[in-house]
Amino acid sequence: MATRVKRAFKYRFCPTDAQAAELSRTFGCVRKVYNLALAARTEAWARQERVTYNQTSAMLTVWKKTEELAFLSEVSSVPLQQALRHLQGAFANFFAKRAKYPRFKSKRKSRASAEYTSSAFTFRGGRLKLAKMAGPLDIVWSRPLPEGSVPTTVTVSRDAAGRWFVSMLCDDPTVKPLAATDAAVGIDVGLDHLLTLSTGEKIANPRHERRDRARLARAQRTCARKEKGSANREKARRKSARIHARITDRRRDGLHKLTTRLVRENQTLVIEDLTVRNMVKNHRLARAISDAAWSEFRSMLEYKAQWYGRDVVVVDRFFPSSKLCSHCGTLQGKMPLHVRTWTCDCQTVHDRDVNAAKNLLAAGLAVTVCGAGVRPQRRTPGGQSATKQKTPRREP
Repeated sequence: MATRVKRAFKYRFCPTDAQAAELSRTFGCVRKVYNLALAARTEAWARQERVTYNQTSAMLTVWKKTEELAFLSEVSSVPLQQALRHLQGAFANFFAKRAKYPRFKSKRKSRASAEYTSSAFTFRGGRLKLAKMAGPLDIVWSRPLPEGSVPTTVTVSRDAAGRWFVSMLCDDPTVKPLAATDAAVGIDVGLDHLLTLSTGEKIANPRHERRDRARLARAQRTCARKEKGSANREKARRKSARIHARITDRRRDGLHKLTTRLVRENQTLVIEDLTVRNMVKNHRLARAISDAAWSEFRSMLEYKAQWYGRDVVVVDRFFPSSKLCSHCGTLQGKMPLHVRTWTCDCQTVHDRDVNAAKNLLAAGLAVTVCGAGVRPQRRTPGGQSATKQKTPRREP
């Protein structure tokens, strides 16, 4: 039986001048309302008072009636209300200790977007028309929506490169759980190779950012030479942003293909719980780690596994997968990062990454049986904790 999941379908579109002006105005109003509500809630927080979504919604009504903020009435009210709901969600995550305190949206750095619910758009015959607009959006339908699906929410955005996107959230009845299989795989991430599987397969790291590094550097130098605030500087900035966008698109496309293949081929996928946020504090490796996009890989793997009835097992980050012999179980002492192959006391020669993937697989299967995390308390002969040295070698 098909599993109905919420799925977003993203398309590019080409707005008219009038539509672009209306959407840009809406983006600005959304940002303004979000910042005003955040300031009000922050002031109340300092007074040890709590402001709810309903109270900020009432504030919005008052703001629209003032002379200074009367322009808020010129755009659709739905994206403004959605901005308040997003702020409420940000505070809920903060109180639940899932995120930091919400931050103010910057005109230059924040994503320009607006969310419309079903009351603020019409979708008929493949034509999408938003509130306050005279005509439908000129969407490039790169793929069809699932048959019979109607968008429940629509998010319009503009990236730093000036490209316009519309994302439609729909119920997708076409996602079906895959046939069960006995295959299981351990996955070790790295920089020399993006992934190393317990089967011995190594997947090359495409290094998307490094391929365009020289071109990006030239574009950024050109932008830096332009006068601030000039039209030429804006054109140079757009050129630099387009290079960044191309890198991001290639990276995301490669990760989608890779994660889909792994989920289709394996019933159980075992990965390691890495703290990428802390690892990128190593400034020699931050660029390479960010380019590898380990967090995005894990996110894709987890939601696709949920879609298709697969299991993702996450092993504790302190499990010493690199230093543990997958043949006899002997725990080695110190193992510098430049050591890529090593020989155990049992005379087994190990490839560091393949051995780590095999140990992750064994630990993950043990987790599925025991239902507990893997975090050994053993100590090395030198008295140090037997933690895995996960920070990779310096990128050449």
